Amino acid sequence: MLSFLLNHIALSVKNVDESVAFYKKVLHLKEIKNTASNSKTRWLSLGEGKQLHLIPRPNLEVKTNKAVHFALSTPALVNFIKHLESLEIDYSDWTNTVNKDYVRKDGIQQFYFQDLDGYWIEVNNAST
Repeated sequence: MLSFLLNHIALSVKNVDESVAFYKKVLHLKEIKNTASNSKTRWLSLGEGKQLHLIPRPNLEVKTNKAVHFALSTPALVNFIKHLESLEIDYSDWTNTVNKDYVRKDGIQQFYFQDLDGYWIEVNNAST
């Protein structure tokens, strides 16, 4: 049987400097060294050895929907919502009700917001 662990998420972004600044400001991610190449791709740590790779593609237009997202979990969900509100970043539940979170059938609270390139990010309070 095969088993896998998440290593990294890679996103194409129009302006890598602005995207790095966004992820640092909004998610408090720390930039780490790109050990794979001398490219302009920038890496951020998601913790526990997981990474977010931001690949510059200035001419690429991202078109996605909320079903295409990555999810991050935090026990400090209420504090993170206050942080988003202080940055004037709208968030929504699954049905696009603005500035509303949602409690799933399994009791997990979640909401979604978008980065500068339109990628959807789910934030929830799942413990694992």
